[in-house]
Amino acid sequence: MKWSEMSIHTTQEAVEPISNILHEAGAGGVAIEDPADLIKIREQQFGEIYDLNPDDYPEEGVIVKAYLPVTSSFLETVASIKDSINNLVQFGINIGHNTVKINEVNEEDWSTAWKKYYHPVKVSKRVTIVPTWEDYIPENSDEVIVELDPGMAFGTGTHPTTVMCIQALEKYIQKGSHVIDVGTGSGVLSIVAAKLGAEKVNAYDLDEVAVNSAKMNVELNKTDDIVAVKQNNLLENINGQADIIVANILAEIILRFVDDAAKKIKNEGLFITSGIIKNKQIEVVDSLIKAGFEIKEILQMEDWVAIIAKK
Repeated sequence: MKWSEMSIHTTQEAVEPISNILHEAGAGGVAIEDPADLIKIREQQFGEIYDLNPDDYPEEGVIVKAYLPVTSSFLETVASIKDSINNLVQFGINIGHNTVKINEVNEEDWSTAWKKYYHPVKVSKRVTIVPTWEDYIPENSDEVIVELDPGMAFGTGTHPTTVMCIQALEKYIQKGSHVIDVGTGSGVLSIVAAKLGAEKVNAYDLDEVAVNSAKMNVELNKTDDIVAVKQNNLLENINGQADIIVANILAEIILRFVDDAAKKIKNEGLFITSGIIKNKQIEVVDSLIKAGFEIKEILQMEDWVAIIAKK
């Protein structure tokens, strides 16, 4: 099969929504070339980046690369992707240069080349994300290993918004907790919650492809006895209450279901939200307080924030 590499020069703010657009369009994988990765090891205590060549990265902005099968509807798919990206400005998202390049690659080159972007990464004191093809020996007995295949779904566990969610879960989760993961993507947060001691985890995503991918990752990590993955729109028609709700999605989406989250979290429970670009922080904080939450902690990494709120 022939594949095309679609490169989009954009901003850090637009990386997650564009990656999601590409994933939903049928991308066989998404890679992110962010020059911040070249210095990340000096900016934070967690994480290791290997064998990065500065020549592969833009001087400013971020390049998102997707690998799409060349079919009879390829041109229509590309046009649809471009339209969806352009529509992000309606949500106040800066899409930067938004220049698009298309290059043809063969399947063998693609399947080998894009793995260079992924290596074991320690994202918190205890949690390490390990690609399935890498051999990794835990550094200590209480280290939590999460195996992921980045080709399965959007969400590799190493983006700042995901890292902050993982760090928050590690800090606040209690043994026996009930956790709801809204917009689970690859399922990484649900897997982490289960491995950190949650007794029950409900993972929801509107995208059927993401649901199937999350199920595969959950099974891969042998957490399917704790994590139940289902297709669902946010918290619609969800019964009962949880100790923690975690949502790593766009601020605009979080704002839509803050009131529902307040109803679905037990008293003294936590709402962990991420995927929030810094300039949206005040809007989300105000919405949380209005819904009856108390802001417990705000984390920041690069231009992103995560908010931990208590009911």
